[in-house]
Amino acid sequence: MRISLFTGRGSELVPGLTTAIHKHPATAPLFCGQLGLEGDEQSDQRHHGGPDRALHYYPADHYPWWQTWQTALGLPAPKTPWQPAAFGENLSGVGLTEAQACIGDVYRLGEALIQISQPRSPCFKLNQRFGYGQMSLVMQLSGRCGWLLRVLEEGMVAPDQTLELVDRPYPELTVKRTADILFNQVRNEADLLLLLENPALSPNWRQNAASWLEHGMVADWRPRLLGPESLQLP
Repeated sequence: MRISLFTGRGSELVPGLTTAIHKHPATAPLFCGQLGLEGDEQSDQRHHGGPDRALHYYPADHYPWWQTWQTALGLPAPKTPWQPAAFGENLSGVGLTEAQACIGDVYRLGEALIQISQPRSPCFKLNQRFGYGQMSLVMQLSGRCGWLLRVLEEGMVAPDQTLELVDRPYPELTVKRTADILFNQVRNEADLLLLLENPALSPNWRQNAASWLEHGMVADWRPRLLGPESLQLP
């Protein structure tokens, strides 16, 4: 499967809100290190980036769905067109979605070896990016979130590189199922334990599962999905 590469640097999305969601196609080979692609940035390093969130993959398969969603609801055109890199991804391709990709999957991408670490957790910056007040919530509910990856072996990666599956140690735990367990279903102890006990899942997601198991209450999604009141859209 051919993969497109995208990188970007931090810039102001709206006054007072800086993000590196603006990505552009790579035109030459890039070094892929433990913190991601050469020349790529994460502005908010508390919630983005780091070894377990070095890369973001978003399936190009989803862009026609978003176009249909917008048209069906009679919404105005988005502020950012429905095209690869719109969701701030570093990697994109056709033929692999959350329903097939699994936590712990290991892929060869050029010289680099990468591993799926967690689903993406949509945030309120997507609402500003596209101009729809509930964009992040729709992404979470639909399961079209993409996923994040860690880098197991560093190396050079070229544009239009081939992504090859090397190992799938946890075929029972797809990215979609993982996201649904925390976001889109009632509390299920067996499913939460499945997340907690998976060594390939990022520590943050395992902690969220542990917290729900211990306290019996789902996490408050409002700060992440809606953001501060001053930045909320109708």
